[in-house]
Amino acid sequence: MSDKIILKAEHITKKFPASEGRTLIACNDINLAVYQGKTLGIVGESGCGKSTFVKMIVNALKPTEGKMIYEGQDITKLKGEKLRRMRPEIQMVFQDPGTAFHPKMKVMDIVTEPLMNFGLIKRSQKEDKARELLRLVELPEDYIYRFPHSMSGGQRQRVGIARALALEPKIIVCDEATSALDVSVQDRIIELLVRLQREKGISYVFICHDVALVQSLAHQVAVMYLGNVVEVLPGSEVGTNARHPYTQALLGAIFSTKMDFTKKNESIESEAPSSLNTPPGCPFQNRCSQCREICKKERPILKKISEGHEAACHMLQGV
Repeated sequence: MSDKIILKAEHITKKFPASEGRTLIACNDINLAVYQGKTLGIVGESGCGKSTFVKMIVNALKPTEGKMIYEGQDITKLKGEKLRRMRPEIQMVFQDPGTAFHPKMKVMDIVTEPLMNFGLIKRSQKEDKARELLRLVELPEDYIYRFPHSMSGGQRQRVGIARALALEPKIIVCDEATSALDVSVQDRIIELLVRLQREKGISYVFICHDVALVQSLAHQVAVMYLGNVVEVLPGSEVGTNARHPYTQALLGAIFSTKMDFTKKNESIESEAPSSLNTPPGCPFQNRCSQCREICKKERPILKKISEGHEAACHMLQGV
């Protein structure tokens, strides 16, 4: 993995006010790094806080506490024109491109809109630039005259990637960017992202609930549960070396045509508690078969268990 950290989250916490004077903690003291030209995958069940976290990366939300350091600068403090000038550096690909695009805009206008907003091209240059961007994402050039509703889901997602590429960002955030697509289409989109990363040196933050998909793409994987990062490890080791009980439970619940059907397909027992009613101690305690008394009293913090591998679990830390 590249040694250069391009983005670093330092003690990022996001709280939302709730009814009856309560507080919802969507992200709790998150510390993660994005390396230049590499992919950070963030995986977890719906409601674990991963989408809230990436909204803070792109400055759509401000953290309640902590810093988001991009190339040495705390971007959470930026406002006005300084914030606008920083936005091209970090772009986003959304889960549903159908709702991300204006239905009455042609593809040419969609992919060149960021460039027009920043005054980087003239109106007379839109067609040539749009064709260039569609070539990058392996779409026919004449698609620049199409409307999004006349395209398939995979084609629309390629348009979304083209629009994200338009400003030549250093980081692209993919928030569930493949979850609405057929499996075969997912594979082709992943292949496209990998090629673009290899050619352009882009860093990705890839958000997904599918641990099998994330481990195939990410150089580093962070596992989130109820707003907490519970394990961080190399993507290549997720299937063989994951140690946290929650990560192991996610892996045990994977269904694949290549799986060993002589083994039971495990599921995670019970439901996750509400983020408004997180228990003291380990957030995973009520669903963990290895829960001990200390797990109910003290929240474990991320600690190194091997090179490039951290986990927040009392059992793994010899407590």
